[in-house]
Amino acid sequence: MSRILLAWSVTVKFGGITALDDVRFDVKKGELLSLIGPNGAGKTTLLNYITGTVSAENGDLTLGGRNISSLATHKRIWLGIALTHQIVRPFKSMTVLENVTFAAGFKKVRKPISSIMMLSRSKEKQKAAEYLEMVDIRQYMDKKVSMLPLGVLKRLEVARALAVEPEVLLLDEPLAGLNSHEAGKLADTIRLISEQGMTIVMIEHNLSEVLRISDRLHVLDNGRNLADGSPKDVMNRPEVRSAYLGV
Repeated sequence: MSRILLAWSVTVKFGGITALDDVRFDVKKGELLSLIGPNGAGKTTLLNYITGTVSAENGDLTLGGRNISSLATHKRIWLGIALTHQIVRPFKSMTVLENVTFAAGFKKVRKPISSIMMLSRSKEKQKAAEYLEMVDIRQYMDKKVSMLPLGVLKRLEVARALAVEPEVLLLDEPLAGLNSHEAGKLADTIRLISEQGMTIVMIEHNLSEVLRISDRLHVLDNGRNLADGSPKDVMNRPEVRSAYLGV
């Protein structure tokens, strides 16, 4: 598989604190890669650097061979990066379908003239319904999101991200707050989305599900690369067990 996303020699500092120190990170097209490590390892900072909400003191980022290091967040999204948040942030006044339809119409609002000329949302609604089917919540499509449990809202967050048709889907702790049954079902859904060709980078602390569904693990510790490889090989390394599991 060819590399679709590559971060090279990334260093991020907040004041006198180094959050990422010369980090190299890559993702292959169609891969489900889990980014793991103890709290404070720099995982979320790396995702924020990829989306452009955090600036680096040094480093380069390429997507599909194109250097996007200097691009603003919205332009990175246009080029194919989408992020789900650990804390779900739906539009509470909208229905489930309306939330995803809004995301599916992002191309129409890139230019004011096109957004004025294209009043029909039928195509976006159809796409939104398909994404809701993909994450197994189509039955809630007409419900207001304010009435729904966290398990459904987590799936809605994934559907909204898919609706912008990304090349790379970034998931920030998608299983957080879910019970074991819900976490297992959502992990199965994420794996299915990956098997359909989506490139996924996931931060997740539910190690049992991470090991079950991931193609590869990349481990950070204290802002530095610690290990990279298959789940079995990585978790057998003494330095990973020491840093991540405290063994």
